[in-house]
Amino acid sequence: MTVNAVPYLTFDGKAREAMEFYHGIFGGELNVATYGEFGTPEDDPAHGWVMHAAITGGAITLAASDYDPRMTEDNAAYVVGNHLSISLWGDDIDEGTTYFNALSEGGTVGMPFETQIWGDTYGQLTDKFNIEWSVNVGAAAQPA
Repeated sequence: MTVNAVPYLTFDGKAREAMEFYHGIFGGELNVATYGEFGTPEDDPAHGWVMHAAITGGAITLAASDYDPRMTEDNAAYVVGNHLSISLWGDDIDEGTTYFNALSEGGTVGMPFETQIWGDTYGQLTDKFNIEWSVNVGAAAQPA
């Protein structure tokens, strides 16, 4: 599996602005998807927020989203200082599963490693050293 460790930034409503700024510096391709594109109703405050943005193909690969406390078990508030995690992006489901299971040993799984609404297999965890991780295996790499 080709694995890329990607810094994943979380913002309090400024993900699009930040990613456009970084894109202007590092180049590459910027893709942005909002919560609304994945079914969040128009009257929900998160409708226009960034669910996932990524800069690829430039000087660096960088990803980000806007923080929605409803996506956490305890509705925890956004805290500056806890807004960076490491995301592993790959193309082999077995290897992705191995990494996810190994990193979660002794830690806490926040989102199980399973197929998500965007088609990829994805999960989030906090390891035993209190480092936040996510693992994403692209849908194109999934068994039929």
